Amino acid sequence: MTQQARAVICREVGKPVVVETVSVDAPQRGEVMIKLAACGVCHSDLSATNGTLPLPPPVVLGHEGAGSIVAVGEGVTGFAIGDHVVSSFVSMCGKCRYCQTGRPQLCDQAAKAGFTLPDGTTRFKDAAGKPLNIFSGCGVMAEYATLHVDNVVKIDAAMPLDKAALIGCGVMTGVGAAVNTAKVEPGSATAVFGCGGVGLNAIQGCAIAGARIIVAVDTSDAKLEMARAFGATHTVNPKNEENVVKALKKLTEGGADYAFECVGFGEVAAQAYGCLRKGGTAVVVGVAGPKDTTTIRTATLTFEEKTLKGSYFGSARPQQDFPRLIGLYRSGRLKLDELITRTYGIEEAPQAFADLAAGRNARGVILF
Repeated sequence: MTQQARAVICREVGKPVVVETVSVDAPQRGEVMIKLAACGVCHSDLSATNGTLPLPPPVVLGHEGAGSIVAVGEGVTGFAIGDHVVSSFVSMCGKCRYCQTGRPQLCDQAAKAGFTLPDGTTRFKDAAGKPLNIFSGCGVMAEYATLHVDNVVKIDAAMPLDKAALIGCGVMTGVGAAVNTAKVEPGSATAVFGCGGVGLNAIQGCAIAGARIIVAVDTSDAKLEMARAFGATHTVNPKNEENVVKALKKLTEGGADYAFECVGFGEVAAQAYGCLRKGGTAVVVGVAGPKDTTTIRTATLTFEEKTLKGSYFGSARPQQDFPRLIGLYRSGRLKLDELITRTYGIEEAPQAFADLAAGRNARGVILF
């Protein structure tokens, strides 16, 4: 079964995305075809269009999708037609050293599925019959997509798919950084640098974990106002501070227990580390450029026992964590409705990317 579908494609780095009719091949062994209901427009997708992420065009974008299975390939036993699923942009084999030791976000297989399926092929073709690459083994910014089962997580059918789509990247990355990577303790003082889609979710994660002080840091007053709605107790605009580290240490009563860098700049990571109290932990969540560096005072690692660490995909275990996030949403503890600033039809994808680049949305979502 080959399916015709509209898809959002990056044809050329530095140019606006285009929407084209493509063909999606039937699933092969270990694969499923999904009819998408929604796909979040993530900054990582934007990074593929401007060259920050080196994905070879033409590439079908999208990694934050949710929909229902319409076909299953040979050997697939854990999924059935009609199942509701969410895409996971990190392919997790379940067999390698990292998967076996509870760190599947670091799975070696993910490197093999950067812009194809794990076997190095793709199920997308353009109108001329030429293969199209896919973003992070997914390519779910399309009406239909064929994915390997290692990139798919089944969810409760009662969960609204437009909200479920968000948990597959930004929500998991932000909330997971606080809850899984840092393991924020109740009553602690925290600081979150960057209040975009990931930063707002890191703030949510700190609130869910019971942090007493949550300081949001951003150069946009509009984003700082939004941060308060997601749990920030204080806000700081670095443009209004002579020394942002000193300002944060004052607000956190001597220094933060945990700080999160959700921007992707080495200088900001250094500020996150600098605002810590003794024994504090700074978590770098943002994806910096390949030549970006961070400078810290090495002696503080020893004498103050500070920790500087990274968090990829919120240290996620999607099979366990996605249902957990859904449970938090249903109990009213996780804000997903509020994250969606605007929805778009697929033909409006170029506008969705323009809005993302301009910082207009917490999260834009394409509905199919």
